[in-house]
Amino acid sequence: MTTTEGVAHPEFLVETEALEQWLDAPELRILDCTTHLVPDPKITYQVVPGRADFEKGHIPGAQFVDLLGDLSDKNHRLRFMLPSAEAFAAAMSGFGVGEGTRVVLYSTANPWWATRVWWMLRVFGFDNAAVLNGGWQKWSREGRPVETGPANVRPPGHFVVREQRPLMVGKEEVLQAIGDAGACTINALLPEQHAGTGGNSYGRPGHIKGSVNLPAAHLLDPKTNEFLPAGELRKRFAAIGAFDKDVITYCGGGIAASADALALVMLGHPNVRLYDASLSEWATDPSLPMETG
Repeated sequence: MTTTEGVAHPEFLVETEALEQWLDAPELRILDCTTHLVPDPKITYQVVPGRADFEKGHIPGAQFVDLLGDLSDKNHRLRFMLPSAEAFAAAMSGFGVGEGTRVVLYSTANPWWATRVWWMLRVFGFDNAAVLNGGWQKWSREGRPVETGPANVRPPGHFVVREQRPLMVGKEEVLQAIGDAGACTINALLPEQHAGTGGNSYGRPGHIKGSVNLPAAHLLDPKTNEFLPAGELRKRFAAIGAFDKDVITYCGGGIAASADALALVMLGHPNVRLYDASLSEWATDPSLPMETG
């Protein structure tokens, strides 16, 4: 069974075979969103854009997106925060994205770099985008076509922000959700980070008070890097009480949380939002409640 059998929105994932057949389509824009986080105890981690990986090999026609440099708020003290509508539209126009284009996103590392860009496109009213299921790992493992060197320049597009949807939240909404029986706040980090026993702590160890844990990594088949079948995803989200409630997803910096958000939206969940600043803000503010265990 494929990931998208039995999901409400199969159009948000694209399979490698379908993408290969469609590589010559004039409306297609493929964006490689690879970013690497290199642990650094002084600042949690160093951010390294994956441009070198891209030039060693990428899907034909793809362009490289530097998530921190191209698609994040440069004036914010935290990294990877949502840029302004104007800045986002200018960057997307530069990648040739606009009316009538279809965007496919992938990364050579974890898929949540691609899901983060997919979520931002959604925030700014653009729905004709999909994440490559299995990412670069699956594409290259299957021996599909590869291009090397820098991206070929594309003529600019004209990206118009028709609406800005309230799909990102701040700490106020997260505080209101604590103790609310109609809300479910999901931590997408690994179990040891949620428990406060290991991994990056972003300040204080543990998780936002009352939140539950479904790691983004546990949404994927470790052998193929693909999202798990819909029935298995549904079971995992049901086990933490995510359905019939308003959901907020978070992680360390709003990246892995976007994979949980994509999976829930794909399953048809009507109300999913993402805490953009996540633990990068929460764990450094002693007035905001955290728990361990």
